[in-house]
Amino acid sequence: MKTQLTIAAAVLTLAACTPKFYPPQVATPESYVYGAGFSSDTTGVGERWWELFGDTTLDALVEQALANNRDVAVAAARVQQARANLKTVRAQYLPQIGAEATAEGEYTPETKIVQSYAVEPTLSWELSLFGALRNAKRAAKAEIAASEWALAGVRLSLAAEVATTYFTLLEYERDLSIARQTLRLRRESAALIDSMFRYGMSDGVALEQARSLVYTAEADIPQYCRAVEQTWLSMGILLGETPSRAWLSGAGLRLLTDYRPADIPVGLPSELLKRRPDIRQAHFNMLQAAAQAGQARSARFPSISLTAKGGVASSSIKGLTAANPWAWDALGSVAEPIFGFGKLRNAERAAMAAYTQSAKTYEQTVLTAFADVEKALVAIATYRSQTERTGELVLSNDRIATMTRALYRSGLSDYLDVIDAERSLYQSQMSHVNLVVQQYINYVTLCKALGGGWAAAMQN
Repeated sequence: MKTQLTIAAAVLTLAACTPKFYPPQVATPESYVYGAGFSSDTTGVGERWWELFGDTTLDALVEQALANNRDVAVAAARVQQARANLKTVRAQYLPQIGAEATAEGEYTPETKIVQSYAVEPTLSWELSLFGALRNAKRAAKAEIAASEWALAGVRLSLAAEVATTYFTLLEYERDLSIARQTLRLRRESAALIDSMFRYGMSDGVALEQARSLVYTAEADIPQYCRAVEQTWLSMGILLGETPSRAWLSGAGLRLLTDYRPADIPVGLPSELLKRRPDIRQAHFNMLQAAAQAGQARSARFPSISLTAKGGVASSSIKGLTAANPWAWDALGSVAEPIFGFGKLRNAERAAMAAYTQSAKTYEQTVLTAFADVEKALVAIATYRSQTERTGELVLSNDRIATMTRALYRSGLSDYLDVIDAERSLYQSQMSHVNLVVQQYINYVTLCKALGGGWAAAMQN
């Protein structure tokens, strides 16, 4: 009966060492509201999701960024730091072996000089009966997992930023090309009107209007040149070095004229919890906080340590190598905090508050992730129809501009009609390029929101 009471008391004591945690509460929808038309393949997007766009230049840029970017290197170093921390914690499970060598001299009038020497190996071991070391190990493992997912998140964000910057660069290059082409056409028109003015076939107002269009086109070109150069500099920061301008080939610009939507499997919302890096990082941060709260609770219970040492002692150094008998001693100690002015209790409360923070952060991260996917899906659906309509508008405005020029040359139309037609064409061309690029960026945003396929890489 006494034995049973002892076991029951031990069980109750160990149970008291574990804090009570409340899991995060997040409702997971069965499907995405705006996911119609997208594949629900649970495998999700691939690890190399940027290859969906079929642009080898983009592929090379992303690969270079992942290899050279400083933020990736910093995140990778944090992973190594976390792994080293785990090895440090594991070492606390093992006995600590050392050695002590002492030399002592004493003088009294009665004994004169008395010398003593000793060499003693030592062994110490802290027993973890209340979960302190176990929770420390759990916290260290969770820290490793969180840092690995943080690295995956940095890589995902970097790849998405490179892709976004690349498509933005294509937009500015295309805008610059349109502006230069427009300037060339307006100069030709101005030269024609100038010739007609000299022969009395046109008035001075039409000539000044034509020149005004030329000046407007000339003023637009520097802003697009500036945008191109600044975007290249931004790309260099992402790549870790100045990129080669030779990389910007006609293949990338053809993406803007031969627009084709990417086929991206969005999967199910429940799968997002397993593969999005920031969610996984928040999950392991929560586990780490829980383990640290357990450590804080364990600190309020007794600690048990064993210490042993043995060796030889002599009154001379030579005597240490002689056949002197070994001497040893062993010590077991139990230390329990009794009164510390609430230090340990408040430390536990602080650790529990940290866990609550991490749980709420996890909930917020999940909610944000679902919203990110839905917003990307909405953007893709609405931009798709808008892009198609502006493409048709460009073709219509181009036909109008061609016919208006012909009518003016035949004397059947006023030059003001030509100005309106060319302005409409120019604006619709720029608008269409912007919408096409924005749609590509929407697909990049969707891939990032879905986790970018890094979950498979982490499992491998």
